[in-house]
Amino acid sequence: MAFESKNTISMTKLTCVYCGKPFMAASTAENDLVCPNCGSKNIIPLRSTPIVQAANAQAAAQDFAPRAAGDSPVGTIATRLMDNIEKVIVGKRNEILLTVMAYFAEGHVLLEDVPGVAKTMLARALSRSVGCDFKRIQCTPDLLPNDITGSSIFNPKTTEFEFRPGPLFSQILLADEINRATPRAQAALLEAMAERKVTADGYNYELMPPFFLIATQNPIDHEGTFPLPEAQLDRFLVRLSLGYPQFENEVAMLQRLKSQHPISTLETVTNAEEILACQEAVRQVYADEKIIRYIVQLIQATREHYDLSLGGSPRASLALLRCAQSFAAIQGYDFIVPDDVKYIAAFVLGHRLILKPESRLRKKTVRHVLDEIMNTVPVPQMPPAGFAK
Repeated sequence: MAFESKNTISMTKLTCVYCGKPFMAASTAENDLVCPNCGSKNIIPLRSTPIVQAANAQAAAQDFAPRAAGDSPVGTIATRLMDNIEKVIVGKRNEILLTVMAYFAEGHVLLEDVPGVAKTMLARALSRSVGCDFKRIQCTPDLLPNDITGSSIFNPKTTEFEFRPGPLFSQILLADEINRATPRAQAALLEAMAERKVTADGYNYELMPPFFLIATQNPIDHEGTFPLPEAQLDRFLVRLSLGYPQFENEVAMLQRLKSQHPISTLETVTNAEEILACQEAVRQVYADEKIIRYIVQLIQATREHYDLSLGGSPRASLALLRCAQSFAAIQGYDFIVPDDVKYIAAFVLGHRLILKPESRLRKKTVRHVLDEIMNTVPVPQMPPAGFAK
């Protein structure tokens, strides 16, 4: 049975798996519902909460309301983490959820937005909530790779060179205004992002898990910047934009900042051990073969679309699968449904695709192309018992 969300829980539109005709149900709390068209009993899938249909990814990003975490330990920790961050970041629940999703999926986040919308504050709030070692790099054109990775310094007492770790040796790293660093300095982050280790002076140094990089950049300012190459953009699991707050949210933010900044009183609600356990649990989330084929079909469609000069790579397929696992786990489920993939696709694939010049002239955007692909690639039919094992 396939769900089609209408942003309400009182009436749910369902589709009969026997006759294929839609019908409305006042409640999905029962174990089975009788189709008024053919009289067949339809078994309610294991997910009894309506799932967001994200045919239009941008609309889904605005209307999405996270489902209850249930009894899932991943969902419980994620909810605790998001609630704590919301004490500092007001009105950005979806963006916080996607950041936590990337964290649990062992990926990295690129925050691309104008100055002053709390990009840096989001990274600081996350680090204080987890209690992990946090360091910040303010990227400038004179930043050297050794300033990031560290360097060997001669110790006159021992008459030997000793390696002094740089800010890269942290559990949560903020690379502020990453596009202001030179390509050589940007490249110093690549090995750490992909392999969680650093090579310096011929030695390999393992980074302390869980390693999480949050990079920010201003898309408006082009003077004195070095755009990230496609190879480095592809290393980021998701790209997000916080955007300006709504009127009431900005009023609430000013009310909280009257006496002191809430970041100074933010408490630690979890630790590195729990985050590592969540990351391991995310890898165990079940992905049916139909879901995997659906993900590959989406990626293949980006490679064949006439408006795109560069489609998704196999790394994009893996990123989409891993994010879908993390997204489902945060919602309290141990299996993926197509709606999980459709909701996160724009955030995972948006920065990996390149439009053709003639498509830009026709005012096409990557978002429009992704919406076309989502509406074209057939969604796998959910079996009556759901996609659970």
